[in-house]
Amino acid sequence: MKNFRKTFLLVFIITVLAFLPLTEQIQQVSLNASDELTAESVNQKADLSAQINEILSIEQLDGSIAGVSVRDAVTGEVLYDKNGDTRLHPASNMKLLTSTAALETLGKEYRFSTEVLTDGNQKGKVLHGNLYLKGKGDPTLLEKDLDQFAEDLKKQGIKKIKGDLIGDDTWYDDVRLSLDLNWSDEPYYTGAQVSALTLSPDTDYDAGTVIVEVLPADKEGEPAQVRMTPENEYITIVNKSKMVAADQSKDISIEREHGSNNIVIEGTMPIDGSASKSWSTVWEPTGYAVDVFKKSLEDEGIKFIGQSDTITASTPEKAKLLTSKHSMTLEELLVPFMKLSNNGHGEVLTKEMGKVVHGEGSWDKGIEVIEDTMTDLGVNPDTILLRDGSGMSHKNYIPANDLSQLLFAVQQKEWYPAFEYSLPVAGESERFTGGTLRSRMKEDPVKGNVLAKTGSLTSVSALSGYVHSQHGEKFIFSVMINNYLGSSGGIRDVEDRIATVLAKHEF
Repeated sequence: MKNFRKTFLLVFIITVLAFLPLTEQIQQVSLNASDELTAESVNQKADLSAQINEILSIEQLDGSIAGVSVRDAVTGEVLYDKNGDTRLHPASNMKLLTSTAALETLGKEYRFSTEVLTDGNQKGKVLHGNLYLKGKGDPTLLEKDLDQFAEDLKKQGIKKIKGDLIGDDTWYDDVRLSLDLNWSDEPYYTGAQVSALTLSPDTDYDAGTVIVEVLPADKEGEPAQVRMTPENEYITIVNKSKMVAADQSKDISIEREHGSNNIVIEGTMPIDGSASKSWSTVWEPTGYAVDVFKKSLEDEGIKFIGQSDTITASTPEKAKLLTSKHSMTLEELLVPFMKLSNNGHGEVLTKEMGKVVHGEGSWDKGIEVIEDTMTDLGVNPDTILLRDGSGMSHKNYIPANDLSQLLFAVQQKEWYPAFEYSLPVAGESERFTGGTLRSRMKEDPVKGNVLAKTGSLTSVSALSGYVHSQHGEKFIFSVMINNYLGSSGGIRDVEDRIATVLAKHEF
């Protein structure tokens, strides 16, 4: 037995020694292959850097600052970084933070609601008590919804209301405009006031606005015709326009006076001129919603006894619900929000997050929720400054590396497909697909391939999102350019060229 053990041990040692050089060779081959892959990766990164650096070296960017971050979407590795840790204004790339925070906090199935209640009792065909229209932030409330409320009351047998029609907007605070909104932006739909009770004129859902159309009249010298959607008595049209001969030019301005609901129409409209159309904001949109609801009730033959115009107050706790409406889901709302870059939606969602999480529908509490969510998603809270939910503020700051980190982290979330679907798609002409990218990057390999959020303010442009290479690699990119004084087309071309480089690149 001892001799057998010695013989076995001797054979084992000889066998190991025989194969040792081969093992070393295999290890050496593996090391050489690894070195080659590493070298190739380094070369590819260098090539990518060289191409992006060349794009950013153009004379038009002199005096501006560009922050660019590119990541591998699978590993999160930073593949390119130019001023990636420098805080810059994101413009509407701020909506990336707001939308992801809303999905994480509220959930993709979240819905807003609007209610009609009373503090009285119905006796026969008369409702003895006040009628309350209570808003809970729904930016998708339309005139047809108010018509439906009126029809519901009529079906309940109500013909008269011995009380007042009251608008309740107390779901949020009464601060209508974010801190840094410029007064000059306030008359336009991009700077609409935020109220928990508000109304949209169409299915773009620009809440707190009214559509004003100026059309040709029949005779020279008389004012042009003006039409509002929805029709209401809350807004006063001051028509200073004038019809001119068919061979003269059209020059029409539509602007609401600051601090009032007087919308002034000025300029000239030729006899054969095309219509001018504008979405004008409403001063105190709560009263606007109440006024249109009053018209809906009157159209259904429901009359008020002793009604006062446009009262706002809180609904009593014991008020009885008569009818209500729920909005589309948050997943559905993200499409007009992100595709069309709807500022009002960003601010409403910010206040709604504050209301749901902290019991206070304010910018301060909503921004607190966004900041906490960003921290959970790997964004360094010490590198960002947030002031609103839409990106209109020139005091929002975030580095490009943090935006790309956010876009990397959200890929693991259950709601990520809803977020990705909400992003504008390059070169796709349909508004609710291509969104703000529908007229950009209309050729292969970027058309239909780049999914990204645009951003634009005076001297600021941004584009952040996802793109696949021709070989299937998925990249995350964030480009923010600040202090740029050239044309918007020039700065967008820089962003588009960087996305195109990624679409053509391979790792």
